[in-house]
Amino acid sequence: MDNRRYPIGLFQYKESYSPEEIKQFISIIETIPASYRLLVEDLAPEDLGRTYREGSWTIQQLIHHVSDIQLVHFFRMKKALTEPDYEVVTLINMDKWVETPDGKTAPIEDSLVSFDSITRRYVYLMKSLTDEQLAIKYYHPVRKIWFDQAQAIAISAWHTQHHLAHIKLALSDE
Repeated sequence: MDNRRYPIGLFQYKESYSPEEIKQFISIIETIPASYRLLVEDLAPEDLGRTYREGSWTIQQLIHHVSDIQLVHFFRMKKALTEPDYEVVTLINMDKWVETPDGKTAPIEDSLVSFDSITRRYVYLMKSLTDEQLAIKYYHPVRKIWFDQAQAIAISAWHTQHHLAHIKLALSDE
């Protein structure tokens, strides 16, 4: 079951990342909206209801979720960079968000466009970060860990790949 829940494995947290690793993560983030679009843009409506394991989110919900979380990651980074007292990340209830009417039934095109657009802004911001800005930390109360912005970029890259793999699994099941 874990290979279906975590098809690319769990996020591997590291204390620090090299500039080359950060560039690689940003490159993944920058190019992945096109991978999502290519994978799902021609799906039939019934395919959007497919899941990758029993009880999991549908492809439609995954597309909306990835777009939502990209916005959340961008939001957190902007807050960390602009508000010195931003010490605890803004959390959302992901399971409840995917159950809202837009999370379950809105056209995926809306989220594909949103995902692409916010990613462009997010990447622009990430590429501009200084070493000092990459070191800015905040606390994640669910994970019970402090993250700096380099680690947040690594998580963001993992997250987009994680759910792309879920969609591929859902589409491979006949």
